[in-house]
Amino acid sequence: MAVAELGPVVLDCPDPHALARFYAGVLGGTVEDRSDDQDEWVDLNLPGGRTLAFQGSPGHVPPKWPGDDGAQQFHLDLDVKDLDAAEKTVLELGARPLDAEDRTRTFRVYADPAGHPFCLCAC
Repeated sequence: MAVAELGPVVLDCPDPHALARFYAGVLGGTVEDRSDDQDEWVDLNLPGGRTLAFQGSPGHVPPKWPGDDGAQQFHLDLDVKDLDAAEKTVLELGARPLDAEDRTRTFRVYADPAGHPFCLCAC
């Protein structure tokens, strides 16, 4: 029996609204501002009922990928049917490539506008 149920995946970032719009452009969904007097918080309500959330963190320091210690904190794997088309879209939305060298793999690594690494994976 489970003790808990997975809630939203939350990304700390300097501008939650901007990062929510970036991921809405990549994944679809509806952006919902849930900020209050103490926290800047934005939900991206995704098709299928999942939520990706963004919390304001003015001192956010993005992970370095690849890092000398091998740690990347976490990353999102995003399944796509066409790597080239998906790459074009995420770059237009503000992503930057982190490993442009190997174009033969079934995945490519990028950073979102706040510096979080994510992969586009051929499915």
